[in-house]
Amino acid sequence: MEQKNKIKSWPEAAPRLIAVAAGREPADLVIRGGKWVNVHTREVLDGYDISVAEGRFAAVAPDLSDSIGPDTEVIEAGGRYMVPGLCDAHMHIESGMLTPAEFAAAVIPHGTTSMFTDPHEIANVLGLDGVRMMHDEALMQPVNIFTQMPSCAPSAPGLETTGFEITPEDVAEAMTWPGIIGLGEMMNFPGVINADPKMLAEIAATQNAHKTVGGHYASPDLGAPFRAYVAGGPADDHEGTCEADAIARVRNGMRSMMRLGSAWYDVETQITAVTEKGLDPRNFILCTDDCHSGTLVNDGHMNRVFRHAVACGADPLVALQMCTINTATHFGLERELGSITPGRRADVILTSDLATLPVEQVIARGRTVAKDGKLLADCPHYDWPESARNTVHLGKTLTAADFEIAAPEGANTVTAKVIGVVENQAPTKALTAELDVTDGLAQPDTAKDIAQIALVERHQGTGGVTNGFVSGFGYKGRMAMGSTVAHDSHHMIVVGTDREMMAACANALGEMGGGVSVWKDGEEIAAVPLPIAGLMSDDPAQTVAARAAKMVEAMGACGCTLNNAYMQHSLLALVVIPEIRISDLGLVDVTRFELTDLFE
Repeated sequence: MEQKNKIKSWPEAAPRLIAVAAGREPADLVIRGGKWVNVHTREVLDGYDISVAEGRFAAVAPDLSDSIGPDTEVIEAGGRYMVPGLCDAHMHIESGMLTPAEFAAAVIPHGTTSMFTDPHEIANVLGLDGVRMMHDEALMQPVNIFTQMPSCAPSAPGLETTGFEITPEDVAEAMTWPGIIGLGEMMNFPGVINADPKMLAEIAATQNAHKTVGGHYASPDLGAPFRAYVAGGPADDHEGTCEADAIARVRNGMRSMMRLGSAWYDVETQITAVTEKGLDPRNFILCTDDCHSGTLVNDGHMNRVFRHAVACGADPLVALQMCTINTATHFGLERELGSITPGRRADVILTSDLATLPVEQVIARGRTVAKDGKLLADCPHYDWPESARNTVHLGKTLTAADFEIAAPEGANTVTAKVIGVVENQAPTKALTAELDVTDGLAQPDTAKDIAQIALVERHQGTGGVTNGFVSGFGYKGRMAMGSTVAHDSHHMIVVGTDREMMAACANALGEMGGGVSVWKDGEEIAAVPLPIAGLMSDDPAQTVAARAAKMVEAMGACGCTLNNAYMQHSLLALVVIPEIRISDLGLVDVTRFELTDLFE
């Protein structure tokens, strides 16, 4: 693959950088008269210039006028802060419903110039080929998108079936690709704890390539299981939800990645380890994990996380380190990015205020890529093949009968296990409810806020449907909401109060080729087509965000008031986060990592 927007390595650029820094040759770019925010020393130095050559910083000094030639671009900082470009340490591009190109186009105006992405969503649908497509489009962008090779497809072997499986051989191959920075989050934490040979082989392939192993320990147990997980090799974790979680990670030599996504609010409860306990902040990192397109368009990206950390009491310079140099250091890239210092990639934000961080100009690799919120760079698209656009295989036309839940013979009521959605958090609650039986079928109960949930198999065309119950969305009337984004196996999840609506919704998604569909009283009232792997659109973020906003309105029209309900919907099949989920194999008790019966 011909890599567009490629930057020379530091050794390749060194002769020119030396000549510019010494004042013997003119720079490509000089930024004059700004406040240099130095994240190595955590200080702000007023009245500095920055020179850039070959897309890298050549020098930072009070006066670099000797580096200005007739063809040198000069940007007047005018006393503004010169801040390193922001880094997102852990994220999934697919969660924005966008391709890497359109995700980059959405976040560049917000000051994000480096992303560490785990495309395990597409890995579940298209396997190693899908990862390669994401990796290749990532390398075409004008900013730095590093790819982590997904580790867990399936994320919980034996509890779900994916479109493809990732093997240790796949991981070893990917470690040779130019844009692979490490292993994606090791979600199969029971596998690591029990020394599963496959999981350890993936970790070994990564460590032997001298790359970073991503972690995911979604359990509150900080005893022997946590100790065993850390001993297995994961180097970071973003699943912490409280101060004790963050402290346990950093005390054991991991990085605590604190996330603020569209639906995860885990910074405020953990950053007190730094702001109140006074722990060394070097091993604390900020990230988003999952941001949908509406958040990116309306609220921002890493600039939003930074502002939130400051609002939670973090010193702005410390918060900035947590989304620049700390991230770069973690991935072994401290000499490549994350600071405004010689040799590093020339990624810089100009801003007039350090606490609120208005992003006034964004420079990536020495070129202005955004100004005053407007994208000024081209974000090239990969030519996605038909195999990536034809991934929803239902095997048959579904009917209301596919969504019937038969009660035990002769029962008038049943005690059913119910998936309980928790607002703004990834974990669910394992609830029970007594439900009526009509004509031998267990019924949802909107008065108790209990709807039906169904997982529809969509990779192999088996026609399989797993049915259960879910609470927390507040749905009323005759409705259904379906999505082919269903972490991590990405079958189809349909939640509804009416079996005919659920069948219509599922069939509509099959015809659409994937995406989101909302039905009410016999008609589709909102749709978000996601033709690539049933996960992403290659339309611009603003277009996708507008469709997603109508989807949220439609969910509200069906009675839902939950914050970021769509994100909660998309996680109902995530069988690695407690307490209870649904898969193509049945209802899953995630506290025990085993299948469980629907009725008690």
